[in-house]
Amino acid sequence: MKKDELSVQSMDFAVEILKLAKRLNAEREFIVSNQIGRSGTSIGANIREAQYAHGIPDFISKLQIALKEANETDYWLELLLKTNYISKAEYDKLNKACTSIRVMLISSINTAKSNNMK
Repeated sequence: MKKDELSVQSMDFAVEILKLAKRLNAEREFIVSNQIGRSGTSIGANIREAQYAHGIPDFISKLQIALKEANETDYWLELLLKTNYISKAEYDKLNKACTSIRVMLISSINTAKSNNMK
């Protein structure tokens, strides 16, 4: 199966989030580590599920869940920045990746909705 850019980026992002969660656990920050680990890896999991959706409405639903998870992950990243668990440079890198995924998700959702109306 050919990997699309959204799948590739979401997998790369999940890897970086897991590395961050591992570091946070080592620093004994378990609450946010758990939250960002779950939301940051859920993005790609829902994108993967969408690839085998039961029709367009299910496809759209899975991508919308991925979008919500990306938005939640962005919240946790901002919280980690404001509490000095991550540097501004690390935040900028992860936020840029998360934003890129959100933009692709919105585009995919809008395209699928448009195609579903035809």
